[in-house]
Amino acid sequence: MQLITYLTFAGNCEEAINFYKEALGGKIIQLSHMGDGPMEVPEHLKGKVMHSRLQIGESVLYMSDNFDPASIHQGNNVHLSLQIDDATELEKLFTNLSAGGKIVRPLEKQFWGAIFGMFVDKFGIHWMMNCELSPRTPSEKKESALN
Repeated sequence: MQLITYLTFAGNCEEAINFYKEALGGKIIQLSHMGDGPMEVPEHLKGKVMHSRLQIGESVLYMSDNFDPASIHQGNNVHLSLQIDDATELEKLFTNLSAGGKIVRPLEKQFWGAIFGMFVDKFGIHWMMNCELSPRTPSEKKESALN
């Protein structure tokens, strides 16, 4: 299991990625735009960041733009992203952590080959949970977080 901080922006994610890269000496290891995926998105969002990973030393920071930039305000733009290796464990942790909170996106299979869900826990903390469906070795798992 790996816990990763996920920052969400209101349309200026790419600017933030480059700022943090320069300020922290990081390296962009993934940058996908909303127009790159298989889903339909409005023209004005196609160039916005769907998902990115910035390596900073031994750590990785995930970042993206929100599909609804007006909904982003201080307090809901930081998520904890839990990467889980086992689908059964994912369901258990999702159920336990979301108890008393609000499910934003139920656990579902996604086009990127994972089961994914989002919720806000009873303390107001925003969570993302992801379990890749293809089995990997421990070294591949560590490498995946950085790549």
